[in-house]
Amino acid sequence: MSASTARPGASTSRPMTSDEKKIILASSLGTVFEWYDFYLYGSLAVVIGAKFFGQFDETTRNIFALLAFAAGFLVRPFGALVFGRLGDMIGRKYTFLITILIMGASTFVVGILPTSDSIGITAAIILITLRILQGLAIGGEYGGAATYVAEHAPRNRRGFYTSWIQTTATLGLFMSLVVILSVQASMSADDFKAYGWRIPFLMSVLLLAVSVWIRLQLSESPAFVKMKAEGRHSKAPLSEAFGQWKNAKVAILALIGLVAGQAVVWYSGQFYALFFLTGVLKVDGFTANLLVAWALLIGAGGFVLFGWLSDKIGRKPIILGGCLIAALTYFPVFQYLAETANPALTKAHNSVKVVVVTDPADCSFQFNPTGLSKFVNACDVAKGALARASVTYSQQDAAAGTVASVKIGDKTLDPKSKTFAAELASTLTAVGYPAASNPSVVKMAHPFDIFRAQPFKIVLTVCFLMVLVTMVYGPMAAALVELFPTRIRYTSMSLPYHIGNGWFGGLLPASMFAMNAQNGSIYFGLWYPIVIAGATAVIGLLFIPETKDVDIYAGDSSFHPGDHVVEFDPNAA
Repeated sequence: MSASTARPGASTSRPMTSDEKKIILASSLGTVFEWYDFYLYGSLAVVIGAKFFGQFDETTRNIFALLAFAAGFLVRPFGALVFGRLGDMIGRKYTFLITILIMGASTFVVGILPTSDSIGITAAIILITLRILQGLAIGGEYGGAATYVAEHAPRNRRGFYTSWIQTTATLGLFMSLVVILSVQASMSADDFKAYGWRIPFLMSVLLLAVSVWIRLQLSESPAFVKMKAEGRHSKAPLSEAFGQWKNAKVAILALIGLVAGQAVVWYSGQFYALFFLTGVLKVDGFTANLLVAWALLIGAGGFVLFGWLSDKIGRKPIILGGCLIAALTYFPVFQYLAETANPALTKAHNSVKVVVVTDPADCSFQFNPTGLSKFVNACDVAKGALARASVTYSQQDAAAGTVASVKIGDKTLDPKSKTFAAELASTLTAVGYPAASNPSVVKMAHPFDIFRAQPFKIVLTVCFLMVLVTMVYGPMAAALVELFPTRIRYTSMSLPYHIGNGWFGGLLPASMFAMNAQNGSIYFGLWYPIVIAGATAVIGLLFIPETKDVDIYAGDSSFHPGDHVVEFDPNAA
């Protein structure tokens, strides 16, 4: 059987054929690219910024930083619209062949791009252009891969087949961590900053070559071929998907009843867990990367497990169950993580009283996703410095016009003083906050230090967060595919996915920091994923129907929440 003659209604008892494995591999490699580059750019942002933006004045740097941020998050939904429309009009295969070429070429070119030292501002402009092109392509990649695999999958195995695509985000993170750590270990820090940072980008050309070679051998989705031959494909997918309320309503429900909760749980369990270890608990980067890499390696199988299980018991119980468990457990889990990774910091939180005395009108909500905003009021300076130092503090309101001050024990500090940063650090150390050389913070010299008690407990804790990630993400591709009819499936599923993950998920770190700074707690920001995940669990339970038995091969009819549908067997006729 060739890839072009895959039988979606075939028996579920047989193992995967070699052609079906090829379909899954070809579709998955593109999303590996998506996340591999995303993590590379995030991990190496400081180095890249210095190479391409550092020579320019502050205003120019800020413009470029904003554009780079927009490419990473905000433009993805627009890519979903552009390539989703193409996918529903000309076909799945050729559209997501285009997206992987754009993504792969963009990643590789970053590795050979001259810096602004050589070609001036042109280097920064090219880099931003590459990032925007890549962001647009990413917007079309996931929907194409999920749709293509689901439309080839045997009956009652869509969850299992599409779950392999869901593993790729974690695989991309894992690959980026391994490549960066390996390159850094092979050369000096100066050499890495000079040229070594290019190597992870250049290595992506191997992945690109394999991906394109495999995808060129695939045939179009049989569901799309049949639909187009019968003249039932959409001539205007955008207006049909979002201009007709019956279809737009399903997309909105998919966003708030499935994807938003998935996004915040996913970002919390992988992105924020790593940031929490390094930025909040002050674990060194090498150790934190090893801890998270081990957790990813151990927990990644959950994507396939929960995808397979969703074929048995449904998508809703697993996705919404993961959202609900996350909402109920995040506070104790992250508190345990802090107590285990840096017990001296936890002890200081419980024993040292820090108070910011200020006029409330002097304080801002420090939401700064692009890093462009400057918070210069005394209250903002104080709260920002305390939040970055992982200090727990309270606010004491003072009369209007009062200049903010920080009280630590019997000492009062002036945030506007030129020596504030140094005074704050020394005062915190004196009253019990651990110094940078704190011996109680977890430390790993090599990967197999995991078998020591302290790292082992942390890896198990992060593994629990990973289980929640796999619960909400493993069945997600199948659930989204099944919500929409064949004629507008690519377009309809791509937009809510990328709004949810690009905006709800992408804004999570900045939102959580601002909430922590506002309320003087390293845990208060957890309300962001807790509220969104909890709301998704409730909305999804009430308004999203179970989809595992939906006939995804019926190209004419839109799926509406509440419809009673059963699986269509193409061989029954």
